[in-house]
Amino acid sequence: MNCPLCETPLTAKIDEQYYDCNSCRAIVKDRKHYVSPEEEKAIYLRHNNDVHDVRYQNFTAPITNFVLENLSPTQQGLDFGSGTGPVISKMLQDNNYQIEQYDSFFKDEPRLLKKLYDYIASCEVFEHFHHPQSELDMLSKLLKPGGRLLIMTLLYRDTIDFSKWFYRRDPTHVFIYRKQTIEYIAREWHFGIEEMTERFISLKKLPQ
Repeated sequence: MNCPLCETPLTAKIDEQYYDCNSCRAIVKDRKHYVSPEEEKAIYLRHNNDVHDVRYQNFTAPITNFVLENLSPTQQGLDFGSGTGPVISKMLQDNNYQIEQYDSFFKDEPRLLKKLYDYIASCEVFEHFHHPQSELDMLSKLLKPGGRLLIMTLLYRDTIDFSKWFYRRDPTHVFIYRKQTIEYIAREWHFGIEEMTERFISLKKLPQ
């Protein structure tokens, strides 16, 4: 199996289910342990994502606050992987922002993937990518020059006991990022890293 991001052959494992890529530094689930699309959708349907839940609103606040502070209501956004409770879209639309929702399971509208956007928000989605290289190719092409890719995913640190880490225990989490993985993405897809915390990343599309 090759790394689905950098195509490096995967040989070392961090545990019985996950490979440890020594090139882009991602942690990659062995394909034989993927759940089926039907199982994956069923897991998402069990999530209680209520857009009116203040705790959920606060959880996604790194993205919504970044948009409110750095982008204008006239700019066009895409909530990519919006799921069953598109809270980011709701919070921004409540402030008169223009944002579309796309989700391959719950709002699969291909027309939305043929437009250009000033920003793309993707909250707790990147760790589900089976094909991160092609997903990043697509997302990069959807962004206007200078556009922002706003990601929420929990980055792994080597001080964490991976076997006991709650993020690893979600069966739909197939691709986990380290800080170095984000840096690899920025280099390969020509993004500038504006902000990177343990859970929130802002990438700005650079001119080519």
